[in-house]
Amino acid sequence: MALLSIPHPMPAPLARLLQRLAPLALSLLVALTTLIGAAGGALAARDTNSYDGNIYALYAGNGSLVPPRSTLAQAMADHRPIVLGFFLDDSAASKQYAVVFNELQRLWGRTAELILLPTDPLQDRQGQGPSDPATYWKGTIPQVVVFNTEGKAVLNESGPVSIDAINAALTTVTGLKPQGDVTLSLSRDVNELNSEIVPSR
Repeated sequence: MALLSIPHPMPAPLARLLQRLAPLALSLLVALTTLIGAAGGALAARDTNSYDGNIYALYAGNGSLVPPRSTLAQAMADHRPIVLGFFLDDSAASKQYAVVFNELQRLWGRTAELILLPTDPLQDRQGQGPSDPATYWKGTIPQVVVFNTEGKAVLNESGPVSIDAINAALTTVTGLKPQGDVTLSLSRDVNELNSEIVPSR
């Protein structure tokens, strides 16, 4: 590596010291830049509106939630209780709420149809009737709509809807209780959310 060229006039001892420190300073600068870059890339993006991929696989540990196994029209024709959820993969609110939909699948997967849809295809589109998801979307995310077996919406709320409210709506629709009332703390780290359920009080 070439030594740093120090313009004169400069005292000779200072010039020698700077020449010795130049490689060290350069090494420290490279190490610091690398460290900052690595730390930035490793930070969880759950709280950002960045696109990270399938948010249910990444932030809820369950990639099977999307795409849904049924359409809204088919589930209504089959007279199934339905939970319709709207989300965006590049939305911090949707990422943080992903664990709620995951828990709903655990509690109601055999009883109700869980249909999670991205809202990109619904932008600026008018609904085409009661079996069209665009009919129910309010333009905000996350949003949860619970339908009874006749296709009537019994719950239609936006924002971080309480899982207890969704469970209550499904209990009304089905006459059944979930496999344990639960609430989730959306402020916890992703790994904690994936592994720990906090009982309702």
